[in-house]
Amino acid sequence: MMLCEWRDFSTDTELYTQADFEELVNDEFEAMMFQGDEKIPAYVWTVNFVCIIQKGTRMIDDISVTKIPRNPVCA
Repeated sequence: MMLCEWRDFSTDTELYTQADFEELVNDEFEAMMFQGDEKIPAYVWTVNFVCIIQKGTRMIDDISVTKIPRNPVCA
């Protein structure tokens, strides 16, 4: 499900609000995508990046964020 409005999500240790996420990635939110019944988005689009959200594999529910430039400059 693609959303153009922010939906707060949380892990076992952290609550992610729009302001918190924008500070984390240092960019402005545009959209997010949830897969199936997941409570944590799979992707978050910002002005300059596509952020891939991956769940941690430890016993606690945690995430990592990988930022990929949306419009890479190729010379």
